[in-house]
Amino acid sequence: MTSSNSLTAWQDRADHAAQSVTALFGRKLLFLPGTHLGAVLWQGRHPAGQDQPGAGLSQEPGGRRGWLFAALRRVRPAAALVLPWHYWWQAHYVDCLVDTGRRELGGGATPATRFNGPDRPSAGRLASRLVTGIRLRNALTFVNNYYDDMAWLALATLRLDRLAEETRRPGRRRNATVRASLALQFDAACTDDLGGGAFWSKKRDFKNTPATAPVALFYARTGQHGKAQALLDWLDATLFDQDQGLYLDGARLNPAGEVVLERSVYTYNQGPVLGALLELGGDANLARAAVLVDAVGLKLTAPGSTVLRCEGTGDGGLFTGILCRYLALAAADTRLPEATRATAARLVTDTAEAFWSGRRPVAPKEGRSRLESRSVFSLHAAQPAAATYPPGAVVELSTQLQAWMTLEAAAAVTASLSARSAPAGT
Repeated sequence: MTSSNSLTAWQDRADHAAQSVTALFGRKLLFLPGTHLGAVLWQGRHPAGQDQPGAGLSQEPGGRRGWLFAALRRVRPAAALVLPWHYWWQAHYVDCLVDTGRRELGGGATPATRFNGPDRPSAGRLASRLVTGIRLRNALTFVNNYYDDMAWLALATLRLDRLAEETRRPGRRRNATVRASLALQFDAACTDDLGGGAFWSKKRDFKNTPATAPVALFYARTGQHGKAQALLDWLDATLFDQDQGLYLDGARLNPAGEVVLERSVYTYNQGPVLGALLELGGDANLARAAVLVDAVGLKLTAPGSTVLRCEGTGDGGLFTGILCRYLALAAADTRLPEATRATAARLVTDTAEAFWSGRRPVAPKEGRSRLESRSVFSLHAAQPAAATYPPGAVVELSTQLQAWMTLEAAAAVTASLSARSAPAGT
């Protein structure tokens, strides 16, 4: 193993990503103590002294234009209540902090191991503050209109509580209440309409992989194995494309009562399916997991490489990082064939290496002096950040969480490989 791919190197890289994202995007909600939240965007000053408000920013429906973001960023912190609210981005922010917290735990969970220095909060404590911020920003509730959003937060708080238990700091009773509340939502989303699966939203007109897979994973991790398996079986029967070996996006009924498939294939959809298959285990599920990993390697990489493709900005900016999180689990799972584990590991580390190599530093005078040691990561692993997010561009939180997730996944993969190669008894 080369020094650039050593466990220490990947841990340092993941720490740098954590430091960069929390420095650029993290802040209290309206200066309230005990809160934390990720800003939707960050924009530095252009070297020429002029902002480039639209650069690098998705142009989504509803008037979300770069000029509006550029104006609102000047009226912080009130902008936190005016900018579009991305509940599920924050859920993945929690998950990223838990990843970092687990590495802190591996180092002894002492102040010296904290990713941002001994005088700053641990990653786990910051994640807990973030959960508080999510509730306050979401109008004093964790319930929203999208079942997939809620599933991601339920999974993140479950991991956060386990981290707290392992660091001998029992999780807050609030997190259990969160999951109990959200579990009722998931039970309501899972019906016999269209033969099974979970609805995507409370409009209840579309069942899809983005909701069904993380709900299945939540059920699997909370001991509700029968419910989880039923959802996976529905996905396999309804949305698995045999020719590609991948899961399609979703299904709905047309006015004639016929099932119509939405045939788009997204990277992140494959991730929680893989996670749920591994969590439940058993020969059939593990065989499906191996097929899925191999198909990802064949179908979802950038042309001519083993770097995973990325899905742009906005919500798509998270997609490949989510897939890498679950590929890292596959790479460490000795129940899978060695070739499958090697494929999963290579996809994660090659994608992480591309994100790392393509990062750019925050330019001098682009931000406050404390940001000059931080980095901006590309929205596409196969392209450098200098091209996708040049100085002065609007940078979206989703894309930076994606790179952070991927670097954390690479650190986890490398730790697993190091543990397997260590002599017995060491």
